[in-house]
Amino acid sequence: MRPGIVIVTFNSESVIGSCLRAAVRQDADIVVVDNASNDGTVEEVRRWPEVELIANGANAGFAAAVNQGVRRLRNEVVLLLNPDAVVETGLTEMAAQLREPEVAAVGGRLLDGSGEPQTGFAVRRFPTVAALAFEAAGLNRVWPGNPVNRSYRCLDMDLNSPADVDQPAGAFLMIRRDVWRDLNGLDEGFHPLWFEDVDYLKRVCDLGFKVRYLPAAAAVHAGGHSIRGLSDECRELYWYGSLLRYASKHFGFVSRRVICVAVLFGSLLRMPASVMRKRRIRLFGAYGGVIRLAAESLVTGRVQSAGRYAAAGTTS
Repeated sequence: MRPGIVIVTFNSESVIGSCLRAAVRQDADIVVVDNASNDGTVEEVRRWPEVELIANGANAGFAAAVNQGVRRLRNEVVLLLNPDAVVETGLTEMAAQLREPEVAAVGGRLLDGSGEPQTGFAVRRFPTVAALAFEAAGLNRVWPGNPVNRSYRCLDMDLNSPADVDQPAGAFLMIRRDVWRDLNGLDEGFHPLWFEDVDYLKRVCDLGFKVRYLPAAAAVHAGGHSIRGLSDECRELYWYGSLLRYASKHFGFVSRRVICVAVLFGSLLRMPASVMRKRRIRLFGAYGGVIRLAAESLVTGRVQSAGRYAAAGTTS
């Protein structure tokens, strides 16, 4: 099964060359979807004649760009690959796993620049109410070894062994087109980014399919590329907005409101400390936007777009 590869870029000039250099060595069809980069990303991609480029005139968000790329390809299996990830091996093995009718997605091993596994990121369990509440309230930052966080980030997992898992990272994730089509792709309401891959894999598992982790497939992943160009204000708004959207989709009445309260509590605690530490008054507005999002969700059960509270012209 010849796979396709979809890479979404946004101001990725510094990393996309290494990513494509490794990708074109694979037996795969490659599509890059650029979300209106304002650096030299598009020009760099055009240096690779083996790669098809879709250059969006505006930032469509990560989920929408992935959906664009998957629609453009005709391959039965498609690898979602971050532009800061360099494939080392394993695409054939990943595709072979997807021949099993019960397996709908396969994630590989992610390594840092020194070759060490990216423990805590490469594989996670689906977030529970407690996990999201701890995350939103900031408890995982001050007590990272707590049992809720250890379970959520799979810190008890042997990353050298294959396993059926909940949530491999979307940075290096192969999916089946037929299942993607049945689920209408990624939810573009997670805009511009975060939690869209978690939501997709949760819906995959809710259909009764399995998701597999395969350490024989490996990629070196720099990490953090997608958020480096974001202001602190937008980062807070987008992350919390997507967290609240995920909670609204996958938790019941009481659980959603517990998470909303945790977001409110955490934001009120971190707002003055963040403003003082980073000396950015605009963070008051960002946290104010997060508080309004959480309050609206608490009252109505719905989550409005975080973009309306973001600073004009800042997207990812």
